[in-house]
Amino acid sequence: MQVILLEKVVNLGGLGDVVKVKDGYARNYLLPQGKAKRATPESLAEFEKKRAELEKAQSETLAAAQEKGAKLDGLMVQITQKAGVDGHLFGSVTNFDIVEALKGQGFEVERSMIRLPQGPLKTVGDHSVAVALHTDVVVHIKISVLGETPQQ
Repeated sequence: MQVILLEKVVNLGGLGDVVKVKDGYARNYLLPQGKAKRATPESLAEFEKKRAELEKAQSETLAAAQEKGAKLDGLMVQITQKAGVDGHLFGSVTNFDIVEALKGQGFEVERSMIRLPQGPLKTVGDHSVAVALHTDVVVHIKISVLGETPQQ
């Protein structure tokens, strides 16, 4: 299916690109999320009329993400979890826990923005975590997992 991208999509293209994608990806993700429109002659003409305002809106969201990223970059967040004597956690620190800790420090991020490539954190110590605020803005924060020994 041919679609016109209404915003930058990672590994696909930028604003205004006409790309061919699989039907399911377009129907289930791009179209419902408002990231693309079907590429018909009418929608191409309509897109060209709205191109300036879409580019302006995209640059505003990028600027807001860069501003937020400047505040977040290098931030250290402490999370306390129950742990055994060997430093392994009883459970793990997930992206939900990280979002809650950031919310406690006054930063609003969504769970999908937190990047944990090795999965949830399962050991005590400092871990570097990426936060993707925008497709072009990725900042790194440090998560310090503190072990709390359970009481007998």
